[in-house]
Amino acid sequence: MSLLRNRNVLLFAVILAAFRVGAQEAEPYPRISEEAFKARLPFFSYESGIPLEARVVGEWKKGETVKQKFVFRGAQGFLVPGYLEYPQEGKQPFPLVLLLHGWSGGKENWYEDENIISGGIMRKALLGAGYAVMALDAAAHGERGGEIDFQSVNSFDDPKAPGKKNFFSYAEISIQTVKDYRRALDYMAQREEIDVKRVGLVGYSMGGMDSFYLLSVEPRIKMAVACVPPLISAGYGPASPIDYSWGIGDTPFLLLMGRQDELYDPAKAEASYHKYIERPTTKLIWYDKGHKLSEIYVPDALAWVKEHL
Repeated sequence: MSLLRNRNVLLFAVILAAFRVGAQEAEPYPRISEEAFKARLPFFSYESGIPLEARVVGEWKKGETVKQKFVFRGAQGFLVPGYLEYPQEGKQPFPLVLLLHGWSGGKENWYEDENIISGGIMRKALLGAGYAVMALDAAAHGERGGEIDFQSVNSFDDPKAPGKKNFFSYAEISIQTVKDYRRALDYMAQREEIDVKRVGLVGYSMGGMDSFYLLSVEPRIKMAVACVPPLISAGYGPASPIDYSWGIGDTPFLLLMGRQDELYDPAKAEASYHKYIERPTTKLIWYDKGHKLSEIYVPDALAWVKEHL
């Protein structure tokens, strides 16, 4: 048995070494210059003087937490809905973790256990550890479907269907969503339950991509966990996340990736991490999973939040 175990250990070591060699040989994704990166940052600016008009529109006290639904006025006039949830017991103000959902999802994803992001499991783990959580619908997603005439962000090729109207590009959706989270933090600064000096985020897929943009422009965010973010695509235009890796700097940043994910090249993603992101304050963890990591990622994400927030 010991001989078989030693052989298995050796085989695993050989496979791991081969993967590392492949990553070292792979070329990283191309990245724009720091000067070009800085030239893009004004796109994420917003007028802080625009009234928030924030208000709580629903409240539920269930179990050990208080959950509130709130709305506020986004930077371009749209009403933005969100959830804030925090423990009923414990010392206020609570540190806050922003939860950013993926493409075609919504804030409700963080209240479902078995979906692609294992959102409910992640949310409950954070609440159980004494954190408040906040989730918004990204622009054109969830309850904000009216921004695109209540059509899905996923194109459906149906010759009988009417043509899309007001369909935003990915870059437009991302830029608006970043502005909305920044406005939401302005609102959180007014809430006595929340410590806006201790704010982190967990983003999944598109939400993980958004973490790159937010860290580039929002100093109130002190740490981040980005799960399976596609780092580059021709369709992202001026919003390819790899271009915003300039903005991570020394912020504690955990990147959780799946080796079987078809939305990026694992070897290029690994090479990009080592070239552009790796620092003593960052970490990359690989799972033998696809774009759906399953709940396996939750303990690692929670441990990172606990360590850095």
